[in-house]
Order: sequence, then structure tokens, then C-alpha cells
Amino acid sequence: MKKKPGSQIKLRKNVLEQSLCTGCGACVGLCPYQVIFHDRTVQLFDCDLPDGKCYAFCPRTPADYERIRRSLFNADDWTPEIGAVKGYYLSRAGNSDLRLGTQHGGTVTALLQLAMGEGMIDAAVVASHNGGLEQEGKRIDDPALLQSYARSRFTVSPNVAAFHQLPENDLRAVGIVATPCQALALARIKTADVKEYRKVDQLKLVIGLFCGWTLEVEKFQRLLRQHAVSAESIIGMDIPAGKNVLELKTIQGLTNVPMAEIDACVREACRYCMDSTAEFADLSVGAARYGGDAEEMRGWNQVIVRSASGQDLIDLARKKGILEIREAPVQALQELKNAAVEKKKKALKNIVGKSRSAKNLLYLKNDDPVAKKYLK
Repeated sequence: MKKKPGSQIKLRKNVLEQSLCTGCGACVGLCPYQVIFHDRTVQLFDCDLPDGKCYAFCPRTPADYERIRRSLFNADDWTPEIGAVKGYYLSRAGNSDLRLGTQHGGTVTALLQLAMGEGMIDAAVVASHNGGLEQEGKRIDDPALLQSYARSRFTVSPNVAAFHQLPENDLRAVGIVATPCQALALARIKTADVKEYRKVDQLKLVIGLFCGWTLEVEKFQRLLRQHAVSAESIIGMDIPAGKNVLELKTIQGLTNVPMAEIDACVREACRYCMDSTAEFADLSVGAARYGGDAEEMRGWNQVIVRSASGQDLIDLARKKGILEIREAPVQALQELKNAAVEKKKKALKNIVGKSRSAKNLLYLKNDDPVAKKYLK
């Protein structure tokens, strides 16, 4: 009888060679065979394990995502556009000094500091850059240090790999800041039937980030050289509302790069992602971009509360004044949903284009209710 290919071989064939790898790190740190090297997931040796965790945890291998949604969220909160919604707010850190050193309103940093201060979590895994564009996940045990890791780089940080690498005998509760693909990987870890992986018991909080794409480091470095910008000089990045540019804040000043040029640097896997709001997180945070005064909104975040633990954290932040919270207008939520639907439709179109069949949705099941709704 012909031997079935091992899970690592299937991962290489169905994900890595298909340019579907998001760089989330879900397959790294589990064994010595797979590593991150220069922004890429690399397989060093072949492994013939038939049911490896690398394949089970990857957000781009087939899975029953409807079952995962039902396992983690209240069905009454579910929306097809942006996943579970228990609450939707505009927020920013109550501490004005904290806001100055963070991305937009500083909501993520404020929530992590609160969760650590209240003993909800003992440590946080966040993205850390090396002085250039490449990033890695880093465990932070001191809440006072979190502000140093609060600015976006728009390149992938394999934060899930950093979670895997936490010591096996370390039972401290952990919170993770995650992009949509990372939040999905963590949801798969939570719901997978992998008995020997007990580290999942440490995972107590996932704060998701809104994300439309990440940049390939090598391509983006070449583009920066064309604009006479060194990666080491960048201290912040942003996409200002309505300006269609990527704003680079450097030690020399501001440089705006047209989004048409940025698009050529987008990671290929991002074009097949249907999730722009981290639907599998406990709560999700992004820049406030709805219509109105763009400069005023630039200092605020949008927050989607998805789980009971996410709601508990937001309620505590409101009670203690850690966050300034506004009830968001209906217009803002509808604009967010509209943008999310466009992302889903475009991703599905690209998926069908890659597979050449509407019956083959790569990592999605044909009967997935979200895929069915927007495949039209």
C-alpha cells in the first residue's frame, strides 16, 4: 500500500508552494524542522509524521471554520461581515502620554497593561522589530515596557511561533497581539484535538489587529531604496485616511509612498485572506477611519468585542478610566462591514482564480456559510 504523505509534505505542497503562507508562525517552534528565515517559513528537513501540529494549526490548511466559530463565540453575536460582535466602540487610552507613543489611540497597549496589572495575564506576546523591517514575537513580562512595542511596521511578525517557544513548564497566563491569520491559527490551536499540546491552557487573551495585508521585506526594502529611505531610519508607519499613501515617519521626517507602489510589495498570501478584522480574537482593534474629521479620528481606535473575556476587559477598562470610550455611530459600523465584505469578495475571487474552480476554495470548505454568501 502506498504510504500517505506526512503532514509536513502536505504543508509544503498545499501552503508553502502555493504562496499561501502568511508567516504567522503557527508551524514554527514546534519541532526543529521548520524555521523563519528572512521573512519566510523554511523547512529544513522532511518529517513523515502523519498528523503533525504544523498542519493542524496552520490557518491555510482546510478546516471546519464554522465549527471553530461555534466553539469560541456566541451564535447570537455572529455577523457574516465581521464575525462575532458583542459590542462596537470608539476608544483611546485615557493616559495622554501613552497615546503619544503608540499607534493611533493606544487602545491595545492600554488593554494589555490593564490585563497584566489586574492579573488576567502574566505576560504578553507582541511584535518586536530588529531595527529594520524584519520582526519577531517577543514575550513581555513588565507592563511598563509595552509602550516600546506599540508602533506598526506593516511586515509580518511570527507571534504564534513565540507562543510555541514559551517554556513547557511555564504555567503563567499569556495574552497575544495577533493579526487575523494569527488569531485564526490560535483559534485552531484552542479547538484542535491535540492531546499532547497542553500549552494552550496558558492562552487567556487574544487581541486582534485589523489588517488588510502585510509587506514582503525584500520587495519593500527595494522600494524604500528607490525613495532614499533606510529601513533603520523608520520609527513609524501609517495609512492616513483618504490619502492613498503609506506614510513613513523617519528620523529625518515624513515620506509618503503611493499605495500603487506599495501594492507590488504586498505578501502574496494576503490576497487570499478573507478576514480584515481578526474575527477569531477576543476583541479586535483598528484605526478609526469612518467618515468625518479624519484628523480627529486619527487619534482613536475602533474596537470590536467578540468574547465574554473581551467584554470583561473592556468593561473593566471603562470602569477604571483606562480607556476613553465613545459609543460608535451606526455609520461607522456599516462602513467597517462594507470594507470587510469587499475584502472577502476580492479574496474569494482570487482563490477561485488560483484554484480555477469555484468548487475548490483551497483552505475553505465549499459549505462554509461565509464563503457561500460572498462567493456570488
